[in-house]
Amino acid sequence: MKHIITILLLLTITELHSQSNQGTKRDTSDITFSGTKINPYQIEFDSSGHFSFSGYIDTYYAYYTDSLGPHDITRFPTIAPRNNQVGLNMAQASARYISNNLRGTITVFAGDCPITSWSPQLNFIQEANAGFRILPRLWFDAGFFRTHIGLESIQPRENVTMSIATTTYFEPYFMSGAKLTWQVNDKLALQLHTFNSFNTFIETNKNKAIGLSAAYTPSSKHAFAFSSITCDESPDSLRYDQFRWYNNLLYTFKTVRWVIGLEANYGLQQHSKLQDSTATATMYSALAAIKYRFTPKWALYGRGEIFSDPDEILTGPVENSLHELVGLDIMGGTLGFEYKPIPNSYFRVEGRYLHTKGYEDIFFYDHHHRNFRYEIITGLGTLF
Repeated sequence: MKHIITILLLLTITELHSQSNQGTKRDTSDITFSGTKINPYQIEFDSSGHFSFSGYIDTYYAYYTDSLGPHDITRFPTIAPRNNQVGLNMAQASARYISNNLRGTITVFAGDCPITSWSPQLNFIQEANAGFRILPRLWFDAGFFRTHIGLESIQPRENVTMSIATTTYFEPYFMSGAKLTWQVNDKLALQLHTFNSFNTFIETNKNKAIGLSAAYTPSSKHAFAFSSITCDESPDSLRYDQFRWYNNLLYTFKTVRWVIGLEANYGLQQHSKLQDSTATATMYSALAAIKYRFTPKWALYGRGEIFSDPDEILTGPVENSLHELVGLDIMGGTLGFEYKPIPNSYFRVEGRYLHTKGYEDIFFYDHHHRNFRYEIITGLGTLF
């Protein structure tokens, strides 16, 4: 892994030197909500192809009113998972090739995120996939992918906030499989896909996950996307199926000063109610993220979130202070500010509050079980 990262970093430096000589610059002023596009390749190139190389570093300091778990990792560990420490969320390097008939991308990374939140196997690979053109607007891609589901991505630079919403934490982060993407026109993209599983690179049973997505961008300001995925993540030894159907709907609005994102989710799973294993369980979640940019350098942002999974479809076993299994019902709010010293960098400071139902006292602090948690996170990131 070290050799791969070194090679990609050297390629990045070469690309930056080449761009400097040519007087060209990447537009890194605002890439919010760009990480979960169902078709990130919308620009066509001539047959000679185009290589690009990039790097990204994100560091943090975090404080939580929640006792640490194993290895100093707090509950819901994604971004800034270590309490009262300066840490590295990720240091990553990417390479991409695009031509008229072939495309591919690879991103490798290291840091706390791949340790706490990524695949147990091959966790230094964030994405690695290749594709070819079947028809003028129809592409087939296969390999390892970052998720296309949801408003937020694994990378803070692509989100309004530093922290990840609870609903994002339980959505798929990464998938391995194949996609068939039809860019109908400049405004509409459709996609069919099949994956090994809901959230893993390595298959865990004999079943596959299949789904569809649609993205509609009526203008440069507005964008809509819908994704649906069906799967059965139960062990092969289970005597009954646990069919899961998960749906995601989102809307984004972006201007020079405003960035707004709305997301809603609904899921169901057969034979999964805690009190009746023969019944179908359901869950829902939503979030709203807003940023207002006073100047090109200063911005204020906030996010509200709600997540309800009373029968643990996505969360898995959650215990309260009495060691009883409880479904997770949680609400939260985040408020922070962002300072961009240069367009391709940011410094953020935010506070967050999470609150569960009274009997879901899943947090532990100062020798007491609690149903709430406060967080303070500062983050510094740069992309090049």
